[in-house]
Amino acid sequence: MIRSAIDYARYFAHALSAAEVRSVLLAQHDVSGPAQLADRMALRAVIDHLCRCQDHGTDAGFGSYHLVHGHGPSYPETTGYIIPTFLAAAEVLDLPTLGHRALQAADWLLSIQRADGGWQGGRVGEERASVVFNTAQVLRGMLAAHAFSGHRAYLDAAVRAGDWMVRVQERDGSWAHHNFLGSSRVYDSYVDAPLLHLHALTGTSVYREAARLNLEWVLGRQASNGWFADADNTIKHNDRPITHTIAYTLDGLLECHGFTQDDRYLKAAERAALVLRDRFLEHGTLNGRYDARWRGSESTITTGCAQLAIVWSRLQAITHEPDYDSAAKRMVDLLKQVQHTSSSGPSAAQGGVTGSFPLWGRYEKFAYPNWAQKYLADALLCREGILPRF
Repeated sequence: MIRSAIDYARYFAHALSAAEVRSVLLAQHDVSGPAQLADRMALRAVIDHLCRCQDHGTDAGFGSYHLVHGHGPSYPETTGYIIPTFLAAAEVLDLPTLGHRALQAADWLLSIQRADGGWQGGRVGEERASVVFNTAQVLRGMLAAHAFSGHRAYLDAAVRAGDWMVRVQERDGSWAHHNFLGSSRVYDSYVDAPLLHLHALTGTSVYREAARLNLEWVLGRQASNGWFADADNTIKHNDRPITHTIAYTLDGLLECHGFTQDDRYLKAAERAALVLRDRFLEHGTLNGRYDARWRGSESTITTGCAQLAIVWSRLQAITHEPDYDSAAKRMVDLLKQVQHTSSSGPSAAQGGVTGSFPLWGRYEKFAYPNWAQKYLADALLCREGILPRF
């Protein structure tokens, strides 16, 4: 609490003293107008933002931009799942250089794969142990890079990662000791999807069995009203998870339905997605956290909003219900309204969205996390009819 208060004081002092940052702060007060950019232009802007994040690092990975701290070190996990976003955007925007950037990122990830087959948690330089969730997101990048290039090294790395993930799985199907916080979480459904994809490519049954075992554990954590227990990325606030990790859970379930056609995964995802869809269509916004009775708290988390737009797009493609399409479109429009596209403010912020809205919200305050940009790009790609594939 004390550290957070000190951070807020420091960030606001910097924002008020630096003219460029102050203009961003003042812009947080009015998002009532029409979306500033057409979908294709908004996509190009957020992709350009991510390119700058890649260019500012000392490696080929992706870091994030912070209004006070500037560009940070690369994050292997998010670099992994940015790769398929760049490959999809390369086609839509007719920018072959994005394919080259994606493979450069993939090659860098190959160079830092751990001997156990996993990838580290956190950002480079933090020297954290291998983490299952993070490794699974790099696995997405490896599979996308292999599909794009045909290079066997990416698939071989994916197999090593999958083997490690299977070895460290708990008997109940969850992952705990080799995961963030040392705790089992339902958003590991977002781990199961790349394992099922790896099974589809290799035919190795243990990947499918591990995914299905975890999915059974995930389904057992859902309440009758659709809310999931053990869905937050903290211990302290696990009774009211953030939309970011709720959406991971739902998107993972929908991806797994695509691989298995098991309708239980679809129904579980839809029970929660319906609540949030209807809440958004009624109020025009979402809180950042929701407790077991779906009571909201804290500021909007843009990452979770973008992810939910993707979830609703997937559900519209499956169910053909127009309300899902309406919600996804309205959410994308809202995100474009808060996207930094004005000529004022730091050039490094251009095209990006802050982690929270307003930017002083508790989640990733004063920051433009690269994963928020990745999911905004994916949500915009959904409007082009391209659902995420990896």
